Amino acid sequence: MDVTMVKCSWCGAQSPLGTTNCPSCGAPLDARHIVSDSGWSAAPRIRNFTKIHFGGSVCQVEGHTVPVADISLGPQDSVFFEPHVMLWKDPALHIGNKPIAGGIKRVLAGMPFAISSAAGPGHIAFSRDASGELVVLPLHPGMELDVREHAFVLASHVIEYSFVRIKGLANLIFGGEGMFMDRFVTTSAPGMLILHGYGNVFQRMLKPGESILLEPGGFLYKDSSVQMDIEFAKVGGGILASHRMALARMTGPGRVGIQSMYHHMNAGEK
Repeated sequence: MDVTMVKCSWCGAQSPLGTTNCPSCGAPLDARHIVSDSGWSAAPRIRNFTKIHFGGSVCQVEGHTVPVADISLGPQDSVFFEPHVMLWKDPALHIGNKPIAGGIKRVLAGMPFAISSAAGPGHIAFSRDASGELVVLPLHPGMELDVREHAFVLASHVIEYSFVRIKGLANLIFGGEGMFMDRFVTTSAPGMLILHGYGNVFQRMLKPGESILLEPGGFLYKDSSVQMDIEFAKVGGGILASHRMALARMTGPGRVGIQSMYHHMNAGEK
């Protein structure tokens, strides 16, 4: 029997006609995908209590001002996360540690040196303890995504996790250590990644060779195919002639995500 499908404008997943929300990312399927004249589209406003499926598990997004990711983990699934983002869990749900490389470098950079994991079956919920949006990013096999540190809420166990350093941001954001990004990679199986963005989240697709300049505090995520370089631009003249503005140049191809509320962390902030 022929079944008409509808394609999600956010993640590209297809669902049967009549489905109200994308089961892969939670985006409302009855909302138009609008792109601004400058090329930006807003992350989908996930409706309260929308259910998102990954593996044998379900994530339910609850609330708007400080949204919560409420996870029902299947018996074969697990997720990993920074310890302080857990809001509550079932007493029987097992919490463990996920081994990560580069421990001393992460400590010096103010990044979490411990990553926790939770294995199903059972319920567990997460929140960033800050106003903003939860952004659900299904990762298809063979994808790599770079994320501003302290922005990821949780990731499914099939995703590989590491970090990369962007040089040139000394004394700008992280007190001389430069900017570190979390890197999430999928190999043969799809995974789910949930981020928190301060304020509102917007995304832009860059063509090959196309560049934009971002205020570094607004950067949230990018495809690993997008090159990130730091530039220092002189501002004004006269008494301001020596003032320089630090900007992040993003060069495509690939997508770039930003948050409208700039978040500058101090060195050592967890």
